[in-house]
Order: sequence, then structure tokens, then C-alpha cells
Amino acid sequence: MKLLLVLGSDSNYGTILENVTPLGFQLIRYRHVLKAMDNIDEIDPAAVIISARDFPLHWKILVQFIRSERPKERCPIMLLKGDYFNEEETAKALFLGVNDIIEDIDQLRTILGSQTNADDKPRIFFVEPWHNIGLLVADLWGQSIIIGDVKTISTEGLTFEPMSSHPMDESILHRKLHECSLRAGDSILSPVCRITGTGKTIPADFISFPHNEQDLLNQYLQTI
Repeated sequence: MKLLLVLGSDSNYGTILENVTPLGFQLIRYRHVLKAMDNIDEIDPAAVIISARDFPLHWKILVQFIRSERPKERCPIMLLKGDYFNEEETAKALFLGVNDIIEDIDQLRTILGSQTNADDKPRIFFVEPWHNIGLLVADLWGQSIIIGDVKTISTEGLTFEPMSSHPMDESILHRKLHECSLRAGDSILSPVCRITGTGKTIPADFISFPHNEQDLLNQYLQTI
């Protein structure tokens, strides 16, 4: 699913990239409103995120342009609030056809996560402390064991934040992890994983499980 980002701020983009990419969206970013408008037909996004902070005037033009051909049900628009986004601006946004006004990254993840939980896609769970899910992995540089703080998990993969001071750069991209220990409730599983991205939070796919461990994971996820 293509997610169009119209953002001027690199910091906003980095935060969204780390938190939204694991949900399975393909991110396409434009720094300028007019360029986004010129290419929206070609992109045909499933949803759009616009920063009102970066474009305090032009976000209204972009929303109207999108809504002229794409209804709210076909292409949801999420608007990142600016510092001075008052009740009047909120009323304008809703009148113009904005689906959601976003205040923080947790709200954005929840909204986008709900869009990826269709019947034909694996459900993605945001891990809470009481879920008893954890990860140990042989150090990506072959030197030690590191702990992974699991952020999200599904039947097909997970995202985790390594508790390590070593930089997680592109050298680890697509690397297979053969020595992993994944706690799922009372079970300790041994998946083989593949790194699919880099950053503060790292996404990884499950390649295989020994014996019936995939079934054990699936059963546990049905209980949380």
C-alpha cells in the first residue's frame, strides 16, 4: 500500500519512517505541495499524510485537490497538527475532508495499523510489557548476544529496538539471523529472521521456525 507523505521536515519524516514502515506501507515523500499534486494520479496512494506545520497555508489547497477526485473512503487524509492549529483550523480541516488530525506518532500508528489489519493481511500487534514477548539475538557482528526490545509482532515478522550502542547502519540490511530466541508467553522459539530495514527500530521477517514453533507463535498471538 502506497502512503504519500507531504512533509518539509526531515525529523518528521524520520519518525514516521521508523514507526510506519513496519506496518507494510510503501512510503513516497514530497517536500513540495505542487510536486505532490502533479504526481498524485501516477502514485495513486492508499492514504496521504500532510504536515500542517510545514505547510500552514498550502495544506488546504492540497486537501481540496485530493478530494476533488478521491473521496474519504478511497484515500484517507491525515493531517499533522501545527503548533498554532486552533479549533477554527480543525473545523476547516474536517469540512474540507480530512479524515484524522494527528497529534502524536502513537495516534498515527494506531490509525494506520487498523488499515493494515484487513482479512487478507497479518494482524500486527503493538507489544505491551504484559504480553511477555522478548528477543535475544546473536550479535549482528558475531561478538555477543544483544537484547531486542520488541515493538510490534505478527505471524510474519517483528520490529525491535536493539539494546546496543553499535550503529545499526545499512551493513546489516537483508542479513539472516540464524541464532534468535523469541519469547512468546511461556514458549521460547528459535526463528530464523531476515533484517529488512535499518534505523532505531529494525524490522525483520520470519524466514522459518523449527518443528511446530510457527503454530505456537500463531496460537499465542490469538490470545493477546
